[in-house]
Amino acid sequence: MKAATRNTIHLGGRRIDYRVVLSRAAQSLRLRVGPNGVEVVQPIARSSDDVSAFMERNETWIVRELERVERLRAVRRPVERMSGEILFRGQQTRVRVEMSKSEAQWNAVELINGEIVVRIGGRSSTPVARSLERWLRKQAREEIERQLAVVTARLQQRANRLYVMGQRTKWGNCSSRRNLSFNWQLILGPEFVLRYLVTHEAVHLVIPDHSAKFWLAVQSLCPETEKAKQWLCARGHDLSVDWKRALSA
Repeated sequence: MKAATRNTIHLGGRRIDYRVVLSRAAQSLRLRVGPNGVEVVQPIARSSDDVSAFMERNETWIVRELERVERLRAVRRPVERMSGEILFRGQQTRVRVEMSKSEAQWNAVELINGEIVVRIGGRSSTPVARSLERWLRKQAREEIERQLAVVTARLQQRANRLYVMGQRTKWGNCSSRRNLSFNWQLILGPEFVLRYLVTHEAVHLVIPDHSAKFWLAVQSLCPETEKAKQWLCARGHDLSVDWKRALSA
């Protein structure tokens, strides 16, 4: 395959840049539209006039796909976080750190009027970030336990053990021993996302695979399944805490 050449065409009232890649192996003209733009694979035997005509015949599809890519790019654009904020239960939430008047040897964390307030004990040596993460983990466990109780009751099933951890590659898991584990950072996202993932893993207590039967069960228990999957695809990278920004003034 030879190097690509760059070209321009006007379709659907817009100027579209595209690449043409000459190929000895290709038998017909092919179109690709993705995050990197528009690409046409051109067989060696075809002319550039064939390419232009081919694109004009596929004008509607090309414009529609470019608009879809642009919408996805806008959704995936990271949310600009202000200093002193974290994502919590799907909302940007201010984190306020203040010194406590007490001589406590620990830090206290509370949700007050929509703000997460961390009060540093007078004799505490615990880093604020550690106290905040412990509090977030506790919030995650309480919410996961609440959601799990509802789903397992409907399934008439019971998990062996529940773990809330800091996995790097998974949001949740159901082991062969019927142990369920979830990532504590789910508490940062919207409730419907956490509910979907709890439902997903709980259904594995009954159906271990991802068959059509499995997805029907998940959908029936959690009607927001598709909405949650789309949110995770577009915003899953936001489910992490930038401690430096969260705790800066």
